[in-house]
Amino acid sequence: MALIAGPTASGKSALAMALADLTPSVVINADSMQVYRDLRVVTARPSQADEERHPHRLFGYIDGADACSAARWAADARFAVGEAHRVGRLPIVVGGTGLYLRTLLDGIAPVPDINSLIREAVRALPVAEAFEALSREDPYAAAHLSPADATRIARALEVVRSTGCTLKAWQAHRVGGISAMVRLVPLILLPPRTWLFTQCDTRFKSMIDAGRDEVAALIARNLDPALPVMRAIGVREIAGRLAKIGDAPTAFPSGALATRQYAKRQYTWFVNQAPETWERVTAQLTFASINTYATILRDKALTA
Repeated sequence: MALIAGPTASGKSALAMALADLTPSVVINADSMQVYRDLRVVTARPSQADEERHPHRLFGYIDGADACSAARWAADARFAVGEAHRVGRLPIVVGGTGLYLRTLLDGIAPVPDINSLIREAVRALPVAEAFEALSREDPYAAAHLSPADATRIARALEVVRSTGCTLKAWQAHRVGGISAMVRLVPLILLPPRTWLFTQCDTRFKSMIDAGRDEVAALIARNLDPALPVMRAIGVREIAGRLAKIGDAPTAFPSGALATRQYAKRQYTWFVNQAPETWERVTAQLTFASINTYATILRDKALTA
């Protein structure tokens, strides 16, 4: 199984397509926003022509009214990888969502369903009070979380209160990972940040006009604003422009900044969280280097 990972706009899709050109393959999405069918342009999903050129899986397969989780995606990805192997094709997992990749490879902690009353009580606590309680009931989790991280604090506290075990204890027994069942050939793209941020700006600028219709269609559905698809970078900016709240000059800087910040977070995750044994490419990709790395990946994958 080939894995091409890295921040947005680093060239992952181009490299995946070049690799697929060299050997029968299935390109499998590992981007948490590209799973939603409502947004092709805004999430930079592969074009319809690319999807017809080589088999693609898990791109645009979930309706925006649903919220995809890492566990759901990993289960679907396990099936897609197995299906590719069964028909003699190379699975190429490509994307920048580190949590998704970790869940697929390492599995997920089998935490039981949280008692709804406990969840409701924990979520109603002010973050400072919840953090104080977590410091008493799960000191390890509290020591590794920011006192302002309301979501993770609540999660850790509700787990220990509902199950009697800390989240760390549950995470020590992950299930469902495929790392022991596949021969992994990973490549992480970490180009120079200045070049990467320029690519982010260019991408968002082209999205402002090209994504108008799909954002308008999404807004017309009146979905819950808290859904992941509604929080995709570009949706708020383009929606504001459509509603005459701001215009292109204001939409571009805010959206481009959000894209760069997202790329920076992804970059940091892959630098610090990805295994040291995963090969890194720290130069920007060119047409020639894309073909070179595609050949290298193919040869490694086919001889693994």
